[in-house]
Amino acid sequence: MARERQVAGGGRAVEVAPDRLEGWYARFAVRNGGIRSTRITPDTVTVTADNGVVAVAKVPFGPLPVEAVTVDGLAIAPLVDHALISRRIALLLVRRGGHSVGIARGGVVVQSRTDRHLVQGRSAAGGWSQQRFARRREGQARTALRSAAEDAFEVLVPRLSEVDAVVLGGDRRALETLREDRRLAPLFARAEPRVLDIAEPRRTVLDDAAERAVAVEITLSGP
Repeated sequence: MARERQVAGGGRAVEVAPDRLEGWYARFAVRNGGIRSTRITPDTVTVTADNGVVAVAKVPFGPLPVEAVTVDGLAIAPLVDHALISRRIALLLVRRGGHSVGIARGGVVVQSRTDRHLVQGRSAAGGWSQQRFARRREGQARTALRSAAEDAFEVLVPRLSEVDAVVLGGDRRALETLREDRRLAPLFARAEPRVLDIAEPRRTVLDDAAERAVAVEITLSGP
């Protein structure tokens, strides 16, 4: 099944595996009374149904090697062919309490490293106790992020010449902190714009992220 979530401003987004794209669009056409048009650009594929519902697919690992064009009916072959290409992807998943890094091929993790660190939650105490707790918590977070940076540098950076793309996931503030590490500049320079929303990193979460990384995200809006 496609993964679905609500998006800001209304509508919803679904993540569709490459091998299910054709079936998903066929069902979309049936549900919405047929397809009026398809707009193909290097970065997006926009399908408008006869009832006004619009499905905008962001091209993963783009751009598509096409000129912008609008055609009648459903025309998704360029997107499907592009999505089905087998790619080697570097994954960097980070939250304050842990991280997972890995290399995936065709949605399957082939090399990985995962670590977890204690980062205490917020304290209800006040005064000096609160300040000491906050300092200890920040120290724990810095230690966790240093460990994430070390693993990313050791596992991912040496393999960058072998991968087709880099996909990030987790807490955006934690990722921005890692971005400041100059050793990881080549890694972040290759990162896809999309950041996966994930649970606390562990190996099972990394496996799930490897599948989601190659999925096509489609945003649905309209009547």
